Amino acid sequence: MKGRPISKKELSEIINSDINSISDAIKDLKIKYSNPKSAIELNEINNSFSLELRSNLNEFVDDLLPSDLKTSELRTLATIAIKKKILQSDLILLRGSGAYDHIKELLEKKFIVKRRQKDGRSYWLSLSEKFFQTFAVSNEYLSKIGSHDNKQQ
Repeated sequence: MKGRPISKKELSEIINSDINSISDAIKDLKIKYSNPKSAIELNEINNSFSLELRSNLNEFVDDLLPSDLKTSELRTLATIAIKKKILQSDLILLRGSGAYDHIKELLEKKFIVKRRQKDGRSYWLSLSEKFFQTFAVSNEYLSKIGSHDNKQQ
């Protein structure tokens, strides 16, 4: 969800795990996504790793996505969608400082809603009605993704 390749060291710091566990997990991911029928592939660039859509599928996805959103903005939106509700400060930790611009753009296009946190300085970010209309995704479906995501952590 970082939106860029990430090193084993960074991964170990983010999930508070040792490098050997990270290496084992990367081996597992390589095996899992080595099937050419998989839509996702594990890419390694200069000892950093990223999970990405297989490049031969980009043309299919381009037709499905709102043309006025950049890939990085869509990734930020997907992160919010998976979490359903996330503090802006937590989103920035996950996606990097470039997410501030993504949030601004997503707010302008009315895909997300921003509300001040009651006891804090950050904002809660959540999905708008326009998101659900545009992407034809139900709240129930997102709940299943979110609960599956939480079980793996």
